[in-house]
Amino acid sequence: MPVSGADAVAIAALETLGWSSFFADQVEADDPDCMPARIARVHRTRLVALSQAGEIELELPKHTNTADYAVGDWVIVDAQSRMLVRRLDRKTLLQRRTEGRTAQQLAAANVDTLFIVTSCNADFNPARLERYLALANQGEIVPVILLTKADTADDADTYRRQAMELQRGLDVIVLDARSGEAGKILAPWCGTGSTVALVGSSGVGKSTLVNSLAGLELDARQKTGGIRERDAKGRHTTTARSLHAIEGGGWVIDTPGLRTLHVSDSAEGIDTLFSEITDLAPNCRFRDCTHDHEPGCAVQAAVRAGTLDADRLARWRKLSLENRTNTPVMVGPRGNKSKGR
Repeated sequence: MPVSGADAVAIAALETLGWSSFFADQVEADDPDCMPARIARVHRTRLVALSQAGEIELELPKHTNTADYAVGDWVIVDAQSRMLVRRLDRKTLLQRRTEGRTAQQLAAANVDTLFIVTSCNADFNPARLERYLALANQGEIVPVILLTKADTADDADTYRRQAMELQRGLDVIVLDARSGEAGKILAPWCGTGSTVALVGSSGVGKSTLVNSLAGLELDARQKTGGIRERDAKGRHTTTARSLHAIEGGGWVIDTPGLRTLHVSDSAEGIDTLFSEITDLAPNCRFRDCTHDHEPGCAVQAAVRAGTLDADRLARWRKLSLENRTNTPVMVGPRGNKSKGR
């Protein structure tokens, strides 16, 4: 069926929001009076979305839990009443487990690239960066590490080399978050229809980068906070997730700064992160080798030969154990989920 001029304009408008055939294939024949919209802000009792008609506040069915929705989600909405009908399947999902929570916290959905922001000072922590990388891998999101505050460090290139060693094929970019050049430097990952998200500790320049990418006016800017030089710890300034248009096309999602991050349901993401260990494991004598004390362990042999860093193996072991501990397993006759080791 040929597409009318009005329909072509509507489709083009949706595509600028990130709409693609992945989502179009989920639209059902009984949705003639409905329209797609993308969640732009999630509040405790409200959802705000963007559609071809502009920004709209959604009417929510009774018993709707807004925590089940993430910024970046695509939903089907009744065109007249603005009533939320259903959420479409996600292409990618960034979710994390935080201290004291039993359920995963949704951070962002349908993200193409995750910018993991850290700085060239005491905030640079390989173990924490590996956690973010595992979550990005698990969510099938392309990770890129951004190193800020390079102008304050004498050995910025050392930080860059250390970051590049964390995962095969990882892009690591050194930039000044306050510079007007940030948008140009990050342009290869942006563009019409693309979505990027930023994660990292408070005070490393995430909100400054969002302001730079989105070209926000002063009164609409994300608040930014300082950082204590003695320990590189910043104040939490971003408290909510939101979707912002990038000046050159595309969308950016900021997330609250977190210094404590727990992994779960991330076995595949960890395997990708530690691919040098994953590749060696089949050569071990025992299939269930823990790479700790077993004879014939190919991973331990690599450590002894100096081709695998012992600290890297220790971090793999710690992250894998934490993942197994935190990941619910199906137990009981009704398949109830409970936390298992």
